[in-house]
Amino acid sequence: MKTKIFGHRGSAGTHPENTMISFKEAARVGAEGIELDIQMTKDGAIVVIHDETVKRTTNGKEKGWVKDYTLKQIKKMDVSYKFKEKYGNCEIPTLEEVFDWAKSNQMLINVEFKTGLVSYKGIEEKTIKMITDYGLEDRIVISSFNHYSLLKCRQLSSTIELAILYMEGLYKPWDYAKRLEVNGIHPYHQTINKEIVEESKRNDIVVRPFTINDEKKMKQLIDFGCTAIITDYPKKAVAIRK
Repeated sequence: MKTKIFGHRGSAGTHPENTMISFKEAARVGAEGIELDIQMTKDGAIVVIHDETVKRTTNGKEKGWVKDYTLKQIKKMDVSYKFKEKYGNCEIPTLEEVFDWAKSNQMLINVEFKTGLVSYKGIEEKTIKMITDYGLEDRIVISSFNHYSLLKCRQLSSTIELAILYMEGLYKPWDYAKRLEVNGIHPYHQTINKEIVEESKRNDIVVRPFTINDEKKMKQLIDFGCTAIITDYPKKAVAIRK
């Protein structure tokens, strides 16, 4: 089975990250999936933004925590980031907006819970319900550095695919994944080798390393037989895979 390409925050190397134009670009260039990050607003809306605060991707004009803004306030922000001159103003999308768009295609969606610094009450329940309501169970993988969030998701759903995110070397990550009853590992790319990929797959654990932007590394991980690679440059990765 060929290695799939997931656009990291869409096509974050060429478009404003975690925006609809970025997701659409990843689909346009032939990626099979996108990766996105979710936070929760003051009034309980699930929004797609990487940082817990709004400053970095809003060109520094806004500051403060996502959790302290209402959805209406969030929607007024411009997250064109470093691409403003090229693409103009961009909104922070809701997860619902992404799922509405997903109904028109077959893209896989990696939803990352950003619950490491902020404990968003009910975010797991709301997200699982939304996935189920949209009938996207077979096209979603939920990942997180907060493995307690993953355990909670598994309690809520026995079928949705889950994957652990980690940055440092992990001993027998396939065993750890099985203990947590998750389906896959999403390791920082420098922590894995061919043996980890092969042993994980032998144990029915999928492997999707992040964030691979170097062309030689892309080719190496594709040759290793990774289930997918997550990259800021999906167009480049698709070309290398060919």
